[in-house]
Amino acid sequence: MRGMVFQGNCKVEVLDFDDPVPGPGEAIIEMKASGMCGTDLHYYRHGMAESLAMLGLKDRIESDTIIGGHEPCGVVAALGPGVDPKTFKVGDRVIVFHYAGCGLCDHCRTSWTQLCDHGARIYGVLSDGGHANYMKVPVSSLVHLPQEVSFKAGAAVACGTGTAYGALQRLDISARDTVAIYGLGPVGLSTAQLAAAMGVEVFGVDIHPDRVEQSKAFGVVHAIDASKVDPVEEIHKLTGGRGVSCAVECAGSEVPRSQAVRSTKIWGRVVLVSVGGNMTLDVMKDLIGKQRTLMGSFTFSEISMKGCAHFIADHGVEVDKLFTSEWELEQASEAYADFNKQSGGKGVFVF
Repeated sequence: MRGMVFQGNCKVEVLDFDDPVPGPGEAIIEMKASGMCGTDLHYYRHGMAESLAMLGLKDRIESDTIIGGHEPCGVVAALGPGVDPKTFKVGDRVIVFHYAGCGLCDHCRTSWTQLCDHGARIYGVLSDGGHANYMKVPVSSLVHLPQEVSFKAGAAVACGTGTAYGALQRLDISARDTVAIYGLGPVGLSTAQLAAAMGVEVFGVDIHPDRVEQSKAFGVVHAIDASKVDPVEEIHKLTGGRGVSCAVECAGSEVPRSQAVRSTKIWGRVVLVSVGGNMTLDVMKDLIGKQRTLMGSFTFSEISMKGCAHFIADHGVEVDKLFTSEWELEQASEAYADFNKQSGGKGVFVF
């Protein structure tokens, strides 16, 4: 089979690999769609080894040629011994939860495998991922993909869109709320789509005018260009001086993080989603004195991924609109060079 490897220095390579063979309790997934995630750009720019060294994970990588891609979606092609046919069978449409853990600690037993006490394997990072014709995973990492949801949308649910759903769950959001979303890339737009489908009034903030305009097609009612106005002042103006009840930060830098907090009203709830960086707040003025709650959201649980897929199916959320480019695997160099510009939407490899 063929698989793509991040080389660093903005280079990738598509190499030949042996076709995987399933062991006990494992499945081989024939890829149908494998999404490109913003996190991939760390590996694309700096290489897998350097990126993992920064995270303290370099000693856990399984080989020097890890196949990238942690948004896999496809069909079951083969099953190893011991798999109950009542759970999965050849031909089933599935999403791959991109973590695997010990299966026995409290976090694994409650489907928060990425928090495994013994260290989770991360597909596409520490173990071979979905940018390949086939992928081997334990069946415990699989979730059935509803027929109403496309393979591309399933790939989005595997990370970016699932992360958005997990953040909204952390907020315990409902139609009684209002939400400001900072950063209108794929995760931010997914957050807007899902929140709008939940009946929430959505405020969207970005510094790129094209993204601000595009967000209106994803459920954003109040689209705010932070390059032209102070978004905190604008949100307070639009809410009669109160602020929104919730905020989700998907931008990945210090200024929008603090703005997200300050956009919320007294008793406001704020969730941080983007990876890396810092933030500066006046603890009394911005948090304690306003009784605000600040939390982090690390992707989502496997149960939440299943819930996200079914929510999309039940509410007709048009996740496919997130994708602005489709690529074949052999176009990987061109695909990531384009994605690295960060001027479009989401990219996906289709098989």
